[in-house]
Amino acid sequence: MRYYGIVALVGVALAVGALWWWGGNARERTGHPMNGKIEKTDAEWRQQLSPEQYRVARQKGTERAFSGAYWNTTTAGVYECSSCGQPLFESQTKFDAGCGWPSFYQAVDQENISLHDDNSLLMHRTEVTCSRCGAHLGHVFDDGPRPTGQRFCMNSASLKLVPEGDKKDAETKKGEK
Repeated sequence: MRYYGIVALVGVALAVGALWWWGGNARERTGHPMNGKIEKTDAEWRQQLSPEQYRVARQKGTERAFSGAYWNTTTAGVYECSSCGQPLFESQTKFDAGCGWPSFYQAVDQENISLHDDNSLLMHRTEVTCSRCGAHLGHVFDDGPRPTGQRFCMNSASLKLVPEGDKKDAETKKGEK
């Protein structure tokens, strides 16, 4: 009789674990970019992106920790999607999470990113993608600083930093034409 009680307890534990694993705490959300979606063929993405950018952004790859261009950058500016140029994160929201990837506590606009359940690599995570072109950016975790408590752990290959002065210069030149 005692054996059946243990088996039942293990069964309940497995069922609860399975619910958690397969989306019990899901927070999927699709962003809606103001400039509409961008769709390209695989060949077009391969032509536009470097091999590393393609591997990370289009094939959901990950850079090695402490190897990307922006993990320890402190330059002021806006981080855009390296695939389509949509603004994603501001340097003011970047912080050192000690994880080896650029980390931010909030996006420029929630509509610029989409969130998806990711159960790969034997763990449950929330994937972050660009809402405009679908590029894989990284993952978001609930262990970030205030005010949001979130840590958007991004791949440098999926980002392009536009330094603060460069953006103003580009806007000025645009207005002169």
